[in-house]
Amino acid sequence: MISYVLKYAGKYRKKTYAAMALLSIGVLFSIAPYYVVFRLIEPLLNHEEIDVGTAVMLVVIFFVCILLYKVFYCFGLKYSHEGAFHTLKNLREYVQHKIEGMPLGNIQDIGTGQLKKMFTDDIDGIELLLAHAVPEGFSNILGALFIIVSMFFVDVRMALLSVAVLILSYVISFAMFGLCVKRMNKYYAAAGRMNNTIVEYINGMEVVKVFNRHEDSFKRFKQDVVEYRDYTLGWYKLCWPFMAVVTALLPCMTLLSLPAGVSFISNGSLTLSEFALIICMTISAATPLLKVGTFGGTLPQIKYKVNAIEKLTEGEGLKVSDKEFEGKNHNIRFENVRFAYKDEEVLHGVSFDIKENSMTALVGESGSGKSTLAKLLVHFYDISAGKITLGGQDITDMSLEALNDRISYVAQEQFLFNTTIYENILLGNPGASREQVLDAAQRAQCTEFLEKLPDGIDSKVGDSGKMLSGGERQRIALARAILKNAPVIVLDEATAFIDPENEEKMNAAISEVIKDKTVIVIAHRLPSITCADNIIVMDSGNIAAMGTHEELLKGCDAYAKLWNAQAKTGEWSIKEG
Repeated sequence: MISYVLKYAGKYRKKTYAAMALLSIGVLFSIAPYYVVFRLIEPLLNHEEIDVGTAVMLVVIFFVCILLYKVFYCFGLKYSHEGAFHTLKNLREYVQHKIEGMPLGNIQDIGTGQLKKMFTDDIDGIELLLAHAVPEGFSNILGALFIIVSMFFVDVRMALLSVAVLILSYVISFAMFGLCVKRMNKYYAAAGRMNNTIVEYINGMEVVKVFNRHEDSFKRFKQDVVEYRDYTLGWYKLCWPFMAVVTALLPCMTLLSLPAGVSFISNGSLTLSEFALIICMTISAATPLLKVGTFGGTLPQIKYKVNAIEKLTEGEGLKVSDKEFEGKNHNIRFENVRFAYKDEEVLHGVSFDIKENSMTALVGESGSGKSTLAKLLVHFYDISAGKITLGGQDITDMSLEALNDRISYVAQEQFLFNTTIYENILLGNPGASREQVLDAAQRAQCTEFLEKLPDGIDSKVGDSGKMLSGGERQRIALARAILKNAPVIVLDEATAFIDPENEEKMNAAISEVIKDKTVIVIAHRLPSITCADNIIVMDSGNIAAMGTHEELLKGCDAYAKLWNAQAKTGEWSIKEG
């Protein structure tokens, strides 16, 4: 566990080692005052006099030791925290990189709440391991061992009796770990479910209110919170008695040695000075042992969090190369492509070609596989079998960056960051000038609604772009695509938020995006794709037919059925009176 985390420390691993050394010296200085106290009382126990000079010198040494302990401990913690925070930064960047390379479906399976918990709570929990548990644990164990070994040089019997209490404490601790660790998986699973439910509940608050489904949605929310509460309290109730006993026993190494020591003094086998020295030693060991016990109790939790991160980072990423785009053109080919969501195959050997600078439309009923084909082209997932090529080059034989430079993907639901419209459009090409961004916004027909905003293109869009309508968010997404100017455009239900009032503007914006591009359009509105060079009709993960609009109307019943159904809905009207 420690070696797994420390491999992300890089050059800052030295900080952790320096912290261990400084804290170890600090612990030894924290033990020294107890020996100084013994040196002060030893003459009194032996009925001897101690001169004032010696007493003053010992008192000065006492305070110097305490001061040096504080100094070394502060510098030790400074180094340990520097090493810890840089390690956490590296670990977060590594986890981010791994998630970016994972199939989108795997990320969705993990859930937003669980990912948030991992990036914040779980990785923050590792800070305790690096900044405290490892350096302080090591130094306090070293200090406790030094005291125990020293006790054996004074009197073996008293040392064994003191160690017996220590062994009993750790036997109880291990018994506690054995019982509590078994429940840890259920506890963290409940925490993960609760986090996902909370995020879902908050994000869906608008829908809950509109449809008055407070009771149904809150029922699940309450159930997951109560389940987490019950697991937490059950886990703690099981551990608390053990923790109370261990906390009481660890600092009381004198439990057996104190009465036994009195007996040994009575029979003359132990001197009063030796007895006092042993007692001072056992008392000095209390603080290091308590700290070791505290950190020991947190290690199972930290281990679970580290294992969760390891499990995520060990997951299979997308099959990619580090090659640049080496294709001869921007022709696209799907060759016998098969794909499964989990264990259910949703595409069954799909093959088709898309010529450069042509428009291809994918149509079909919901769940037929249209959007899946688009997401496979932009490499959101790895296919189960077959091949997808761009310009003759397999998309798995190039880097994600190289592929993304060639393709603009405009989805039905576009995410906008809680910043200005200008910065959201700039994502399409971070190196673009302000004039280019403004030009892209104008070509995407954003000017009309931008003029109504108080700060124009510099207006904030709100959380997830909620200050804007769906059609406005869609036009900002189109402006991004125009600014990116990639040779391949994928429009996945890009006209989903068109209203009759803005249909002309949206179509004009789309015309600007697809000009001189290789275009793939996924649309439910068939009249918008009648001019496509090729229309592919999908049916339950298979290609039912391909051809132009006229060819499909004559030769494909599935397409004709879709066309006629939409023609009928176009005739719908609302009766007055």
